[in-house]
Amino acid sequence: MNMISRDERKRQKGIKKFLNSFTYPIKGLKYAYKNEQNLVVDVGVALLVIIFGFIFRVSTMEWAILVLTIGLVISCELINTAIEAVVDLVTEDYHPLAKVAKDTSAAAVFIFAIVAVIVGIIIFLPKIINIFF
Repeated sequence: MNMISRDERKRQKGIKKFLNSFTYPIKGLKYAYKNEQNLVVDVGVALLVIIFGFIFRVSTMEWAILVLTIGLVISCELINTAIEAVVDLVTEDYHPLAKVAKDTSAAAVFIFAIVAVIVGIIIFLPKIINIFF
């Protein structure tokens, strides 16, 4: 007979529950990647930025800024997808407030994408100029 204390069983369930909690965000990423064209574009651009980071040998601080920026762009896109799904769940009929919710969440992604481009220019443009001049 296996003698496991109640606390040990609770801890095992807690660890298993914790590990299983990773399945939900992975499912969300898979859904968004399969169904949201903009997320596919964001991931593609992120991969290019990472490749350019290695080519141009960006500093540790620049890597930190690039990784944070990439993470925020992708997170904004995922939040936008979630907002659109909730709005669609509530109503499939046209409603002015539903349009406002979808448009403003898309605008948030758009604004941060512009910020990400500016960050990329600040980090990579001086390195590109140094190559040619």
